[in-house]
Amino acid sequence: MNFISPSDGELDIHEVFETILKYINMEPGGKYRLIIGSDSQARQEDIVFVTAIIIYRIGRGGRFFYRKEIEHITLSMKQRIFYEVSRSLEVASFLTGLFASETNLMEDLEVEIHLDVGEKGPTKAIIKEVVGMVVGSGYEAHIKPEAYAAFTVADKFTK
Repeated sequence: MNFISPSDGELDIHEVFETILKYINMEPGGKYRLIIGSDSQARQEDIVFVTAIIIYRIGRGGRFFYRKEIEHITLSMKQRIFYEVSRSLEVASFLTGLFASETNLMEDLEVEIHLDVGEKGPTKAIIKEVVGMVVGSGYEAHIKPEAYAAFTVADKFTK
């Protein structure tokens, strides 16, 4: 699982974890949020999926990483949203597992999954379902307009 960092280039998921850890250790007294969100863009013969990881030092900026993959599949809008959520949950689960096993930061780290769904538009019909997936997995769920990891950061790289 490789990600791109605008600062550091291509990193595997373990290097992303180490980079996040270094960032937190620069200001260990700060409050942090680990935010993960995914977005997709259907094209003629494939779908571009992007998953973003953001480590946000509350009130003091942050860093982000993204993973871009092209899948040669056809999915309905609803199927795409569920696939986006599952991709975000996979990354969140992996990273929180590393934090839990290799640090004592997990209890202080807020973890959010940002969903590319909102009260306006066609995705409003599946809000309860996808929020339930996230909350049932033990994470905090955010929808539009608070879901900037999905509809701003990830969306930027689907183009």
